[in-house]
Amino acid sequence: MEVEIIKVYYICDMNRFRKLIVLSIFLFCTAAIGICQAPPTPPSGGAAPCGGPFGTVCPIDGGVSLLIAAGAALGGKKAFDLKKKKAS
Repeated sequence: MEVEIIKVYYICDMNRFRKLIVLSIFLFCTAAIGICQAPPTPPSGGAAPCGGPFGTVCPIDGGVSLLIAAGAALGGKKAFDLKKKKAS
């Protein structure tokens, strides 16, 4: 009986080890690809678009507000579903 338990633990450890190896290889390759990219070319002529003292400034407007609204809606739905489930 103890031999079977050891085999089960051994199989679980091997699966965990394989997942860890695959994850490590994936993360290493992703980092290597990011490092090997060429730097972007600087913009030709003119000042920064928004005239900021620290270089190019990118405005954050519509995209972030839509993500915040979607997150709030999802959170509200999850809270409503949890309240409905507790009431049942």
